[in-house]
Amino acid sequence: MTSLNKNPSPNGRAKEFKRPPKKYAPKGLTILYEDRDILVVDKINGLLTISSAGEKENTAHFILNDYVKKGNPKSRNRVFIVHRLDQDTSGILVFAKSEKAKFYLQNEWSNFTKTYVAVVHGKLKDQEGVISSYLLESKAYKVFSTSDTTQGRLAETGYKVIKEAEHFSLLEIQLFTGRKHQIRVHLAELGHPVAGDKLYGKGKMGIKRLALHATTLTLSHPHSKELLTFEAPIPNYFKVIMKG
Repeated sequence: MTSLNKNPSPNGRAKEFKRPPKKYAPKGLTILYEDRDILVVDKINGLLTISSAGEKENTAHFILNDYVKKGNPKSRNRVFIVHRLDQDTSGILVFAKSEKAKFYLQNEWSNFTKTYVAVVHGKLKDQEGVISSYLLESKAYKVFSTSDTTQGRLAETGYKVIKEAEHFSLLEIQLFTGRKHQIRVHLAELGHPVAGDKLYGKGKMGIKRLALHATTLTLSHPHSKELLTFEAPIPNYFKVIMKG
């Protein structure tokens, strides 16, 4: 498992961006890094990555498209979707600034290191381990593990307990595959659902948000091919839950 004590500044020699004027700063997104090829942000929980049937504009994709145009509606600048975070999950989200960069990042995505943190209910029997199962999505769009390996897709989630409280545990999670709702399903089926998970867990139970956060990402830059590591700080609210 990787350490959470990483430098928030990306490693490597890729040129960083200049902070945008406040009037162009994207709402609900903190820009961690930007150059001519990629845009890396820290997304708040509750914000969609891309549009849905019920929401077209309050999404990271729409907001960042507007941001890169810098107020010029005729600008051809745009961002390209590389991956997604669930609406209620916060943390690191990467967009490409060209189709070439997008295809490179998507093709290499399985080779990148993705680390999450989560507050889960209860204390785990094993302090460290890997959860492996085949995941399948129901007609009601709920994901579950199946014994049918011809229908499900292999999902592997590594975890390590980094702190325990009376009713909750704080986990560091290594995502080895990127299936829909993978972390939430695996931890729920282990008997320790993510705090605040209304779909797979015990509901909010007074908890204000889903306690799942994409905290670090190491990727290979699409142009320079250098390894860059980004960090989005653990939300302070997770500490509040752990004290509860």
